[in-house]
Amino acid sequence: MTHTSAPGNVLLLGGTGRTGRLVLEELLERGIPVRAIVRSAERLPARVAEDPRLTVVEADLATLPGEELRRLMAGCGAVVSCLGHNVSLRGVFGPPRDLVAGTVERLCDAATALRPDVPVRLVLMSSVSVNRPARADARRGAGERALTWLVRSLLPPARDNQRAADFLALEVGAAAPFVEWVVVRPDTLVDGEVSEYRTHDGIVSSLFRADATRLANVAHFMAELVTDGAAWPRWRGQMPVVVDDAVAP
Repeated sequence: MTHTSAPGNVLLLGGTGRTGRLVLEELLERGIPVRAIVRSAERLPARVAEDPRLTVVEADLATLPGEELRRLMAGCGAVVSCLGHNVSLRGVFGPPRDLVAGTVERLCDAATALRPDVPVRLVLMSSVSVNRPARADARRGAGERALTWLVRSLLPPARDNQRAADFLALEVGAAAPFVEWVVVRPDTLVDGEVSEYRTHDGIVSSLFRADATRLANVAHFMAELVTDGAAWPRWRGQMPVVVDDAVAP
């Protein structure tokens, strides 16, 4: 497949996580220079840590000064965020509770301050527990809407992800001059190699009968949004749902 890269580097956040590592590998394999902001470089996969196309910056995003974030974004045609909260008591209920939403707002502010000639592509990994705020997902029944509301009320990470999506859809919108966005919503995450998968405009399965989405397929789709000339205009300003093909081995 022929890929057309976004201009310049790609700034990657969350590159040491389960999905972020796969996104990093996908981008480097496609020849894309990557700047990765990580809290610990030691957690990067050894097979990519020494790649000359990778620039690693050890920093805590929560305390990273705005001017430093703008410096790291300068010259980047895209930002890919795989940020998430650690699956632990402290990670779920401890600070920062606005890790995703707060970072998304700061990224958009940085893009506005930089005023790039071509809007920065912001690709955000999210979840099917996140609703499209501008127009409800049609397959959500009253019971599922109540459940997702309860989950967001009880679990700060779920609320954080929804606020990030709300901010992009309602505050940034689809016509911002300096930043464009896609929120990627996988279903139940599972391991496995890249396989056939499908992307949908909205929710396709019940929360009570969830589909599977391979981490590798999420990473592949996020890399496609950055590098494939047809993928970005198709999904820009939307929240596609990614699920594995039912007939995939």
